[in-house]
Amino acid sequence: MNLNLAPATYGADRSGLVCGFAFTPGRSGTPLDTESVIEWLARDLEPTGRPSPARDGEFLWLHFNLAHVSSERWMHAHLNLPESFFDALREGSHSTRIEHEHGALLAVVNDVMFDFEHTPSEIATLWVYTHERIMVTARLKQLRSVDRLRAAVREGEMFASPAELLIHLFRDQADLLVQIVRRSSIEVDRIEDQFLSPRNFESRRDLGAMRRVLVRLQRLLAPEPGSIFRLLIRPPTWLSAQDVQHLRDSTEEFSLVLGDLAGLAERIKLLQEEIAARLTEQSNRTLFTLTLVTVLALPINIIAGLFGMNVGGIPLAESRHGFWVMVATVVSFTLLAGWWVFRRRGGR
Repeated sequence: MNLNLAPATYGADRSGLVCGFAFTPGRSGTPLDTESVIEWLARDLEPTGRPSPARDGEFLWLHFNLAHVSSERWMHAHLNLPESFFDALREGSHSTRIEHEHGALLAVVNDVMFDFEHTPSEIATLWVYTHERIMVTARLKQLRSVDRLRAAVREGEMFASPAELLIHLFRDQADLLVQIVRRSSIEVDRIEDQFLSPRNFESRRDLGAMRRVLVRLQRLLAPEPGSIFRLLIRPPTWLSAQDVQHLRDSTEEFSLVLGDLAGLAERIKLLQEEIAARLTEQSNRTLFTLTLVTVLALPINIIAGLFGMNVGGIPLAESRHGFWVMVATVVSFTLLAGWWVFRRRGGR
């Protein structure tokens, strides 16, 4: 019996590398495997340890799957990454940020795997290290923005620097957020139209789920524009003026989308409050109806209880008109009780 004992690679090779591309000026990215990456890194350095001038303008993009047990060990062994990058991989805080770290950019980006039919936990983290000659990205789950960037590279889109790759990644992230806001707006419009129509509706759960997702997105992604703007005050020296401007433009677009997201969350909150107010009004009407029925039935219940006692001396027992006298008495007290209830309600 043959058993398949091949280790699981989780969409990556044995080193945890999901994809690797080498970029040269004026050409699209060339796919690389692990062995080719090691050869490229060996040829990229002179005996002094400095980048080779013959390969000026060339750079790498390496994307790793952290779910693979070998990925972090391979990066430690072959990539000259700062220890702060590995500390960021292991720390519990996944808040969005981008920092200037020894001439490089270290970013923690929260990406979205979004679906209203799933829980809001479909938000994962991407760790990014960007330098003049290399960009390294690492993730635990498959992320949509990185997949878009990889598809763009495979389709032949050219990038002049790792900074352009990073800017493209941020713009893809903003585009995904725009799609989420648009989809949420359409869903809120549908629920609002249903709420304003005379038909019954059962959309409170949908509104609550959407608001939880939007609030969580806002909480995780809101620090990103501020951290990038702080970085642009003192950018790394290898970032060109054009890269800085493109990064500023993409950040401004992202800020606008975050503003739309906050506005949509506030709109959902107001719609929830309106729905709650309508439900409260319906409950009050139902409660008033029950109170009215109870009050109107009170006189006849009291009189029936008194005259139903099995004792002697009951009034009108021998009277020929006793029944109609009691009917008139009950009707009078019932009308009086109804008038009192409606007067109390009108006074409010």
